[in-house]
Amino acid sequence: MASDPPEQTDPAVSALDSAGAIDSVSVLSEDSRRRMFAFIRRARRPVTRDEAAGSVGISRKLAAFHLDKLVDAGLLRARYASPEGTRKVGRQPKVYEPTDAQITVNIPDRRHELLADLLLDAVLTERADETAVQAAMRAARQRGLEVGEAARHETRPGRLGPERGLTTCEGLLEQYGYEPVRETPTRIRLRNCPFHPLAAKAPELVCGMNQAFLSGYLDGLEVGGVRAVLAPEPGECCVRLGSGGCESAAETPTGH
Repeated sequence: MASDPPEQTDPAVSALDSAGAIDSVSVLSEDSRRRMFAFIRRARRPVTRDEAAGSVGISRKLAAFHLDKLVDAGLLRARYASPEGTRKVGRQPKVYEPTDAQITVNIPDRRHELLADLLLDAVLTERADETAVQAAMRAARQRGLEVGEAARHETRPGRLGPERGLTTCEGLLEQYGYEPVRETPTRIRLRNCPFHPLAAKAPELVCGMNQAFLSGYLDGLEVGGVRAVLAPEPGECCVRLGSGGCESAAETPTGH
């Protein structure tokens, strides 16, 4: 029997989000905590509280406090297990090891890893009857469609007209760093370009992929009466979400 393919993690969300990344950086600002975290990452194996405490010369109780802070921040995971190479009778000690979380803090938020992943998908799936740019647009739209379908399956929002649909969209737009602003009940302006400054270097490609991604998301979420159109403004995202007169704002991308 064939096994299911391994689940892929979207690089856009595999790293800690902006708020989580800032919290993690704050946690690592304490010297002993930061040094213990570095020690555990270098160890390449589960580390006990005693080992972590000894690495920075503090008490086991104080080390436990700092380690729990690192666990709460998503930087370490904890479990009960005997250290490698030892066998212990009775309760196993608590050990710590790094998570796969990546810390990236950009203000304003940037999502270059999403753009790179979409371009990689395009290269790997390019068809004989399409150009590289067409493949990139297809890959971006497909990813947006998958994200929208997953969100709809999870939230089951029912029928989504323009106003409620845009309200539903705002959560994802915040998560991906677009900094959405509700200009009217049926129109959202995106104050930040997650792909800047790359969008300025290749606006037709990057802005086109951005529009394709958001269009796919709207379709996957099944938002009625709303379109993602190109409406570039200096210092902002080139795409606007809206209905009705929003279509008249479409222009050729000019960069950010």
